[in-house]
Amino acid sequence: MTFVVELSPTAEADLERLFDFLLDQVETVEDLDRSQAAIDSIRAAAMHRLAIAPFSYRKAARNPAQRELIIPFGNIGYVALFEIVSSAKVIVLAVRHQREEDYH
Repeated sequence: MTFVVELSPTAEADLERLFDFLLDQVETVEDLDRSQAAIDSIRAAAMHRLAIAPFSYRKAARNPAQRELIIPFGNIGYVALFEIVSSAKVIVLAVRHQREEDYH
């Protein structure tokens, strides 16, 4: 069984915010490519990994349906907060850099 995975408007805004942050760090064309690759990796991990086994990731709240997906990228990483809303659907609620304090 596979799950339908959707990104909430907040998660989409988080991806834009993360990309803007990465763009501020760009010094070369390779940096620009790496910035886009980071966002693409986050999106792909959320869509593919959560579609297959969302229950296998760690619980993030008292609500057992809310969980966190760790997304490594080079020597850094990202964390996606998601909720299993039904037996067929997962919604990504927020995305943050692993060094950010918490979801907003």
